[in-house]
Amino acid sequence: MHKFLRAVGFSQYQKKKDIEVLLEQMIGEAPERKRMRVDERGNLCEIRGDVADGMGVAVYGEMDEDGKFQMEYYYPYLRSEDVTSMADCSIQRHAEKETYAGLLDEYRVGISLIYYLDNVFDYRERVEDHMSTEVRSANLTGLCVDGKILFPVEKTQKQIEKAQVTMKERSSLIEAAKNGDEDAMESLTIEDIDLYSQVSRRMMKEDVYSIIETTFMPCGVECDQYSVLGEIVKFEEKKNRITGEEVYDFTLNCNDLVFHVGINKKDLLGEPKVGYRFKGQVWMQGVANFYDRS
Repeated sequence: MHKFLRAVGFSQYQKKKDIEVLLEQMIGEAPERKRMRVDERGNLCEIRGDVADGMGVAVYGEMDEDGKFQMEYYYPYLRSEDVTSMADCSIQRHAEKETYAGLLDEYRVGISLIYYLDNVFDYRERVEDHMSTEVRSANLTGLCVDGKILFPVEKTQKQIEKAQVTMKERSSLIEAAKNGDEDAMESLTIEDIDLYSQVSRRMMKEDVYSIIETTFMPCGVECDQYSVLGEIVKFEEKKNRITGEEVYDFTLNCNDLVFHVGINKKDLLGEPKVGYRFKGQVWMQGVANFYDRS
């Protein structure tokens, strides 16, 4: 069973046999089917079954000579129309199967952000047609199975504006440092030392979540999972048409990155409100938007 299947409203499906029945039902009903030949001996088939707007399960496999679909793997997905990042992005294939990861050089989080590529078929079609696979932007989403709602940090408008300026300046310094600017490296080192000193002093009297407003950091051994703490910009409730389970679709602002996170209503602790914060471990996935030029 895929760990994040419950994040799109399938918490009741715990046994492999039940999931196989569910997938067969979705394959039979799915209106969206794609197929392409990847070599002389094989082909790639994609079948998507939406259970709510922009949310569902994607199934990949191969079609045999008799027209029978042979499933290889599946995963739940959540899609977003919001552009998260326009940073440089490269795409690399996983070793195990026909799946891909996107690697974003995103300065706003200070790390190379890795996500599971959701539009594999678009990428493979471009490769086969010898079209450009240069990524223009990425729309990121995350799935979560255990989340909490936290109160916001009280700030004045002046503090908000100052934080935005500081974030932009830091992003510029990180970019310069990656390009070999020694002055930028030195400035970042001094900033980190000062920040550590300030946090250490405040931790003696304050709660950690009143000091740290948002976080975005790798979590666990898998490279596309992150621990996030972000401000809720907006949210909507979606209902799985098969199970009737309700799922929250949060739009989060985290380290100045805007992306969506889906979580089953059963797995969320607290009552969400715009302006409050969401904390949880997410499996990051996304759609890569390519340039049209060949």
